[in-house]
Amino acid sequence: MANYYPGSYYGPTDGGGFEKGWRGPYLEAHLLSNVGKKRKNNEDSCLMCAAPSPEVSAKRGILFTVADGMGGANAGEHASNTSLRILSLSYFNSAYDGIPDALVDALTKANSRVFEEGITDPALAGMGTTVSALVLLGDWAYIAQVGDSRIYLLREHKGMRQLTQDHSLVAEQVREGLISAEEAENHSLKNLITRAVGIKDTVQVDLFAARVKEGDTLLICSDGLCNMMSDDDIRAALENGDLKAATHTLIQGALDGGGSDNITAVTVRVAATPPKTELQPGAELIDMAGGGFFAKLRGLFS
Repeated sequence: MANYYPGSYYGPTDGGGFEKGWRGPYLEAHLLSNVGKKRKNNEDSCLMCAAPSPEVSAKRGILFTVADGMGGANAGEHASNTSLRILSLSYFNSAYDGIPDALVDALTKANSRVFEEGITDPALAGMGTTVSALVLLGDWAYIAQVGDSRIYLLREHKGMRQLTQDHSLVAEQVREGLISAEEAENHSLKNLITRAVGIKDTVQVDLFAARVKEGDTLLICSDGLCNMMSDDDIRAALENGDLKAATHTLIQGALDGGGSDNITAVTVRVAATPPKTELQPGAELIDMAGGGFFAKLRGLFS
């Protein structure tokens, strides 16, 4: 089996738990995954990669990802693990110059690998995984999204905002105005996702870009966390000045809320002023300075 890209930290590798802290010149991060209270095996995977080559790092930034696998036996674990391994290798080796294009290219390759293995190996049939990927390069964050894992951003004095859209049947009904957000919370089909890596021979990827600044905290998490905690509780945890403690508070909050699924959180804090970089084309721009009545109506801030 091929390795991950050099500079990667990833896990779990044994179906259990995983923890890793990291600090860079202007970023700090903490990765934490827990099997939860009800599952025997952890099908979540998380990864960060800070390429050791300055040339690669200056072009590709730092990659953070969370994947939530699905499938029988160990197939879900294999799907999430494989998708992040192929993603890391393909993203940093992509022939595309721009980050958004390179992310789509990498996720397309990850989708093909998971899909092909699900066809050729009966034990892996039907497997798939969500993938939420975040790349930070200077003062820009680039996001690639498939499924219903989530990415949030907490900004001082501005509140917390979900940057991704859930690809689930219920979330789509909320966006179309067919049901209310309150009805969605306890809907019987709440966990039925409409997009995943590896379940079809092609995959559709959402791409977003947002400018970040010193003091911002980003969270990538599986639904085992956000389904067990309110937005207010997630925000309160992220406000902790100690990022490791904040991440542990998130996992414990999900466990206290029932821990019915695997729980994974990757937190990233912009701890110092990031270097200025140019916005790369190809992703939908999120206006972090936006607000007012219509923004509130859209429910962008928690």
